[in-house]
Amino acid sequence: MGVSRLDVFYRRLLLTKLFIGGWGKPEDLKRIFEFRKLIGDRERCESLVPEDYPVYTNKTEEHSDCLIHDGFFISPLEHLVPGILPQEAVKARFQFIVPKRWQKNRPVCIHLAGTGDHFFWRRRTLMARPMIKEAGMASLLLENPYYGYRKPKDQLRSSLKNVSDLFVMGGALILESTVLLRWLHGQGYWPLGMTGISMGGYMASLAVTNWPKPIPLVPCLSWSTASSVFTTGVLSKAVNWSELEKQYAINSVYEEEIINLLEYCGADSFKMGQDLGRNMDPIEHLLGVSGGDRASVDRFSKAGGEAEAGHGLLFGGGPGGGGAGDRLDHLLSSVNSRGASLDSLPRGLHANDTLHRKKTDSAKCSRPSLHRESISFMKGVMDECTHMANFSVPVDTSLIIVVQAKEDAYIPRTGVLSLQEIWPGCEVRYLNGGHISAYLFKQNVFRQAIYDAFNRFCLKYPNLH
Repeated sequence: MGVSRLDVFYRRLLLTKLFIGGWGKPEDLKRIFEFRKLIGDRERCESLVPEDYPVYTNKTEEHSDCLIHDGFFISPLEHLVPGILPQEAVKARFQFIVPKRWQKNRPVCIHLAGTGDHFFWRRRTLMARPMIKEAGMASLLLENPYYGYRKPKDQLRSSLKNVSDLFVMGGALILESTVLLRWLHGQGYWPLGMTGISMGGYMASLAVTNWPKPIPLVPCLSWSTASSVFTTGVLSKAVNWSELEKQYAINSVYEEEIINLLEYCGADSFKMGQDLGRNMDPIEHLLGVSGGDRASVDRFSKAGGEAEAGHGLLFGGGPGGGGAGDRLDHLLSSVNSRGASLDSLPRGLHANDTLHRKKTDSAKCSRPSLHRESISFMKGVMDECTHMANFSVPVDTSLIIVVQAKEDAYIPRTGVLSLQEIWPGCEVRYLNGGHISAYLFKQNVFRQAIYDAFNRFCLKYPNLH
């Protein structure tokens, strides 16, 4: 299946770069990865959020068909990993849109925001208000960290400044969704479910892995991991690879320490490596990559000599490949020796020492394999924090309805584990077209999937309140 030309064209209209600040502080990445080990196990983190966690509503607007309540609470992530959230994101804000007349029961669906979905108006207009009319279903819209009122002052629009920001967002939303699900349950609403479109679908999926009860889940235009989004999808062209490569080359902490914190087995990255060259070609062709960019892509997407060795050396796919740990080592390290990091250099450098350091750093930043190494490192850290196989399986996967676009150029599915493999029993519905056309014209399909998942829950668990 090819990729949508509309997806590619739309991406070219957006000129902002992602991750202009780089990977994020190494100490932040270390704290996030350690926390991921905890939150990835549902049983271990059941007590992280108290049942009576304080939630407040401070404003209510009355409309002809509904009441819109504004509310807030302090993100539990601020208590569990202090200082990891930017100050603007510590207060979690939400809108709760409740019908004046319920049709049956008091169902509530929590909607998490997709990329660029600041504040609440888009989800309120396209999803929540129609759901009031069509099904008498309430919606709770949670504002993502780094978006809307929770956007850091130094962040440009929706472009996350650091790679680590995406992982912080995910950890925060898992905990914040737990707060809201417990609050809604305590208020007597039933049944409860979650949904999201694009990035919102990823985040809703992560949140449901942490919920200890059966729950309807409808992730739309998302898949099993974000690693392919930023390495082979059209968004990979928006990543500020030059800064990421520079930081990876100069600071040895990424290769020498952070890699050792990754627990993901590497099987998916191996599969992605096998298909990387094939996946990139249609994207590169449609994007019209220049000769210089093409050469950069060739360094990691084309076989030849020591660079790839048929992808086997880099991704652990060669004959007689080792176990999971060996594959991860091959995936994330291909340099045998590195110079000292900037942090380890003495302060009182002479002119010759400074010149030598600049030459050494320049050599590191210009080595032919650097782009490939940075791609591999991105896959590793993304899979660690976003791959659904790194989290608990939802309690009842038959309540999951995934809606995907067949020609989605933003969310590549080739070369990664499918959600059906990770969550046996889930349903996947495919739409013709790509990511952008589905978002613009298929909101009604997303809503119908929500109604179907909720109805399925009510039939299967009529007494589970």
